Formats: sequence, C-alpha cells, structure tokens
Amino acid sequence: MAGAPVAIAYDFDGTLAPGNMQEHVFLPQLGIEPSQFWAESNELAVAQQGDRILTYMHRMLEWARFKHLPVRKADWIAQGGGISLFPGVETWFDRIGRAAADRGIALDHYVISSGLRELIEGTAIRRHFRAVFASGFLYDGSDVAIGPAIAVNYTTKTQYLFRINKGALDITDDLAVNAYRRPDERPVPFSNIIFIGDGETDIPCFRLVKEQGGHAIAVHPAGDARRAGHTRRLIDEGRVHCAVPADYREGAELEHRVLAILDLLAARERVIARPPETHA
Repeated sequence: MAGAPVAIAYDFDGTLAPGNMQEHVFLPQLGIEPSQFWAESNELAVAQQGDRILTYMHRMLEWARFKHLPVRKADWIAQGGGISLFPGVETWFDRIGRAAADRGIALDHYVISSGLRELIEGTAIRRHFRAVFASGFLYDGSDVAIGPAIAVNYTTKTQYLFRINKGALDITDDLAVNAYRRPDERPVPFSNIIFIGDGETDIPCFRLVKEQGGHAIAVHPAGDARRAGHTRRLIDEGRVHCAVPADYREGAELEHRVLAILDLLAARERVIARPPETHA
C-alpha cells in the first residue's frame, strides 16, 4: 500500500546550486562577465517592456551566435554537467527518500525554476526529480535552439505547484490544471507540499504553499550575511516558516527541518487515517 503522498519542490538557482546556472559554464565559455550579460538582458527587457526570462534567453542565443558557440540540445545538456551544487545536494535525495520511506511516506521531488531545463537535464541530480518545470528553448529539425519555448517567471511558478497538487504534470495540458477537483481528491494536498527556495522570485510560491497549509523554507549560502538577512526578513514578513543555510549534508539544519516536517506529516497521516474495519 502506497504511503502518504508528499512533494518537495525546489527552486534551482541559489537553492540547489550557487548563483545562476548560466554563470557556471555558459558565460565562461563566452568570455563575458555575468554583470555585463545580466545588465544587457535587463536593459532589453525594460526597453522592450518584455519578460526578463524571455530576454535573458534571447541574449543567450544572440551571444552564442556571435561567439560561434553550438546551441544544440545536446550542447546545453553537456554544459549542465558542469554546474556546481551546494554541499550535500548529490546525496540529499537518497537520504531524504529513505527517511520518508521509513515514515510511510511516498515522496517525490520536483524543480520549479526560471533557469533552463536543458541545463538541469545535464546535472548529476536530474534523475531524482519526477518532473522539472523550468524555462526551455524551441528547436528546429536539426535540434538547434532557435528561440524560447517556455519561460517560467516568478508569478507563473505558482502554476506548477497546482500541477503537482492536481497531478497535472504535462505542461501542455491546460485542461487538467484548470479543471475543478475537490481538495480531498487531489493527488498531493498542499499541506503535504514543501517548497524550498532562496529569493524574490520564490515569494509567490512561498506564500501560496504557506497559506495553503504547506511548508515554506528559505535557504541562503552559508556564511553570506547579506543573503541570510534577506531570508530572515522573509520570516518577519510571514512568507516562510524558516530560513537556513543551503547546506544539504547529513546532520545540517536543513535536514533536521525537513525530517521534522516529515515526522509531522507522518503523524498527521496516522491520526486522520481511517481505522481498519473490524468484523463481528
């Protein structure tokens, strides 16, 4: 018999990996500074009154063409293999999965990111996610990126929490995510969703999960006082339950917090579960 369904959804940049994923491999290959790239991208968004995610994706393709950098899907995936992760991330999923199973919980992991799904596909941890909801490119018949196919920004991120909640994981299926389903009929109740993120783009997800009875955790790089102050402010503003370093190693504070939530969810499942039938 399957256990209680629980989902952990993660932002990626600044949550599972330091900084922005484009800065790990792509920008160094171009030989341009991240500050220059992001300034150009943001200026274009302002000038054109466009979406910042769409403009950064456009600028990536423009720079790649200028520098003669190949942009086939396989090239993006190969770059993803060079993304560095926060301490303990590579062993996190197996450890938390075992802990969940020991508590009678059926746990799935998801990514909801404004970064690129192609780069995430190339990481060592991709196999642990049931689904990756992230921005991605459109390709021609030769598998060469020709433009954005999907952009995930700070407001559209919340759509994917509803997809997890309703089990509507096919992003092309708008009917399933918008169809009415009673809360008690949804595969993953919001109260069983944990969202882990790091910054401004995660605030709508933090608020949605927290207000629907789920659990919101903000993380920041260990030793970064400025980022730590930002995440603590999210607690004061009622947006998250706690703020901890992005340290996924065994015994770290983040693990203790998540295990405590799993204990809570397992106990609640035992309390509300229908007792076995007895026969006279």
